[in-house]
Amino acid sequence: MTRARAIAVGVVVSLGFATAMAAAQAPLHDTQYADADIAYGATLYGSKCVTCHGAQGDGIGGVNLRSGTFRNAVIDRDLERFIRAGSPAGMPAFTLDSAEMAGVIAYLRNMNAFDAAAIKTGDVARGRALFTGKGACTGCHRAGGAGSVVGPDLSDVGATRSAGSLQRSLLDPASQMMPINRPVRLVKKDGAVVNGRRLNEDTYSLQIMDDGGNLRSFLKADLRDYTISTASPMPSYRTTLSADELADVLAYLLSLKGQL
Repeated sequence: MTRARAIAVGVVVSLGFATAMAAAQAPLHDTQYADADIAYGATLYGSKCVTCHGAQGDGIGGVNLRSGTFRNAVIDRDLERFIRAGSPAGMPAFTLDSAEMAGVIAYLRNMNAFDAAAIKTGDVARGRALFTGKGACTGCHRAGGAGSVVGPDLSDVGATRSAGSLQRSLLDPASQMMPINRPVRLVKKDGAVVNGRRLNEDTYSLQIMDDGGNLRSFLKADLRDYTISTASPMPSYRTTLSADELADVLAYLLSLKGQL
């Protein structure tokens, strides 16, 4: 064997060993699951899975979902692929959005320790009333064709954001704020100040939704100052809404799947 070939073989072996070690050290699943995701997943399990698998997860012979281990899925990505593809043994493929998949996986991973009696599921109708009333959310947000465009449109937020992420948004809005939605303050060369929400930006220009709900575009060359804020204009509802009210609003947000 030539020296070059020996070196090449050594590199391949080393890479293979490193890959195997990385796989062995990779976590089998997420170490933390938000309580809101687990609770949401429990409701989805009750509507989509319980008929076959049973309330205790042992409705199918040889399958015990409460164990937290699965023959065809080790890490969460495996579990997601299996749920989406189904099984030749008879399990149908499930079309779940991002929030639903996060919830189902969180529940399956915590099924053994989950106490349904300790979790109060929110009510969608009450949540909608709070969203438009006490919470005053429509003053900034649009949902289902009604509301303001000053803040991000929430019409499909229940399909794109997990329950845990939405709950954190209600309690600590800045922690979940998307970079493209951050508040901005523009000062034009003539001294005029424009405040709004960033929608799009490239090297030479940016587009914002100003505080009046108007879509506006600016060339950066025409600006004297451009500041992006990390503080969210959305208030925290930690003290404004009770725990039950927060659960109701969360249930309503999760129901928003982009259908009017």
